[in-house]
Amino acid sequence: MRTVFGSWTYIFKNILFLLPFAVIPAVFLSLSLDYNCIHAVWSGFFTGDPRAEFLEYLHAWSFLRIDDWLGAVYSLLAIVTVIPAFSVLLCFVEKHMRLGKRTMSGLWNQTKNILPSVAVYVLLMVVVYEIWAIVLSAVLFAVASVPNVPAIYVLSIIAMAAFGFALIYLATILYLWLPCKQMTGFRFFEALLYSYRLMVGVRGKLLLSFAISVIGMFLILVLCSLLPYAAYHIIAVVLFFFLFLNFGIRMETLYFETDKLDREDILRHKWEY
Repeated sequence: MRTVFGSWTYIFKNILFLLPFAVIPAVFLSLSLDYNCIHAVWSGFFTGDPRAEFLEYLHAWSFLRIDDWLGAVYSLLAIVTVIPAFSVLLCFVEKHMRLGKRTMSGLWNQTKNILPSVAVYVLLMVVVYEIWAIVLSAVLFAVASVPNVPAIYVLSIIAMAAFGFALIYLATILYLWLPCKQMTGFRFFEALLYSYRLMVGVRGKLLLSFAISVIGMFLILVLCSLLPYAAYHIIAVVLFFFLFLNFGIRMETLYFETDKLDREDILRHKWEY
């Protein structure tokens, strides 16, 4: 179960050092959610009215706010802050695992090298997710036209489960690409092929790990959408804080595991005791 939960162990052991990397992205990711549409869709779902308009579904699933100019600014800032924060996080964690040192020295040079790759990765993930959200919203809108209400519930749950699996499956394809480029210096396709070969051996465990995170995030955000606006966003910030850290740290822990590299942070900790 180390593949599934190993990153959480690392987070809680090093939480004070990791805190600065995720706070700002978590705030803007939370503000990128359209609370009004999320509340409308899911309050209706839980009160016997599972039907909604296409744009309501889309705004409820999308991270790109288009309801007003302030929402668009929040979405833009979420992307702008995630890219450098994720770059520094990967460099910090990789250095700690490779050398056993939790220091900031040398991180700037490492960050400059990996920043373009992280930007490509993040933008690609945003495009894939938003296309996924559009297609899922269209399917849910079509399902909502079914006359039988119980059938809408059943078909909606099946559609969300199927699309959720498809999303996390797609996420596994490039998941080890960044740490592979970081550690080996390979070019894009060389790193992609090598990281994909490493990932295939643990795909099942990785899918399970993603599924736990995605289902947990979904349930928390959906249930908390019934709360007032302020409470919802406070909970969302905390949630995205931990998920942001876990997404990046799991990359590094899984890469070290699959490439059979020694973790100096673990070896040094054992030596100290």
